Amino acid sequence: MAKLSIRDLDVSGKAVLMRVDFNIPLNDAGEITDDTRIVSALPSIKQLLSSGARLTLCSHLGRPKDESDLKYSLRPAATRLGELLKQDVAFAESCISEQAAAARSALQAGEILLLENTRFFPEEKSNDASFAKTLAGDAEIFVNDAFGTAHRAHASTEGVTHHIAQSAMGLLIERELEFLCDKLESPSSPFLVIMGGAKVSDKIEVITALLNKADTFIIGGAMAYTFRKAQGHAVGDSLVENDKLDLALDILKKAEELNTRFLLPADTRITQEFKNGAETQVTNIYADGGNIPDGWEGIDIGDVAIDEFCAEISQAGTIVWNGPMGVFEIDSFEAGTKAVTEAVAKSSALSIVGGGDSVTAVKKYGLADQVSFISTGGGASLELLEGKQLPGITALTDA
Repeated sequence: MAKLSIRDLDVSGKAVLMRVDFNIPLNDAGEITDDTRIVSALPSIKQLLSSGARLTLCSHLGRPKDESDLKYSLRPAATRLGELLKQDVAFAESCISEQAAAARSALQAGEILLLENTRFFPEEKSNDASFAKTLAGDAEIFVNDAFGTAHRAHASTEGVTHHIAQSAMGLLIERELEFLCDKLESPSSPFLVIMGGAKVSDKIEVITALLNKADTFIIGGAMAYTFRKAQGHAVGDSLVENDKLDLALDILKKAEELNTRFLLPADTRITQEFKNGAETQVTNIYADGGNIPDGWEGIDIGDVAIDEFCAEISQAGTIVWNGPMGVFEIDSFEAGTKAVTEAVAKSSALSIVGGGDSVTAVKKYGLADQVSFISTGGGASLELLEGKQLPGITALTDA
């Protein structure tokens, strides 16, 4: 996927519109609780500013109703970005107003402006051509560095590219493509895929796409109970997608045909109360017909599964991990996810952690700097692993 990069551009004195992902969490007081997404955009922003760009940033935040929904304002992001850059960051109170256009035109080389939330206008999500043209404004170059939204064909990710001469990827997207595409083209063996989370349906396309390439799959989280029920095991009150049982059997059959090892938990940690401090037991799912008793719910992989999964991780050459092993947000149910996180961090393999809860886990246990790569996109990283084209990247200028 050879696309133009900001490394290839001469931006000195030029008007640059850059799509960033500042969809940051805010508390009720409008204060930022996690600035990771702003920090992730800094390398590209700094490079453009130091190269003399007249830089305008745009982003969405949350799901606002309209312009009156100011709890989704990007003003706190402008303030925080200014603190991180140690320079003034101008703010336009609308992304397409005359005031915004005037502020963009007034920018000097090395100066930066953040536009208000693009989703204050419904035309953003509908990729309205007129809105996209206005948002493009006087930009001579468009840069997309918002990987987390690259799978959406919105006005600020795809539409503006039709009204700007050159469109390039930023350093963050460049790195995402390097790890999720280039490095997985011919992965070092054994290639291990770890999938967790609640639903088989959320991961089916990734599993199907990687079955031909992976040597081994590890399945954890609630999705494991759908596979176990499909095999004829009783799973008590555990979360199950009953309409996906045939699908689970099809996956198991295909894995067998491809000689891809498909590891389900050998035991599971169960509880009768979904709360911290609840009593838990570990049941061997191969004993007593593999039954989890009625009234009990699976909430994590068990001790045998932890040992087996960690041993598998230690032998891997390449690891892709997306999804936790259980309800790790509750301390009483975190053992499996914590152990897998530590094993992945300790591994000498190329380790790629997909977006979403896996990233949360790696950060919770302070091991983010011990994995090879952490993707910033949940849905976008999944779709890329599935082999899909992402509109926000496809629309960029070819290298």
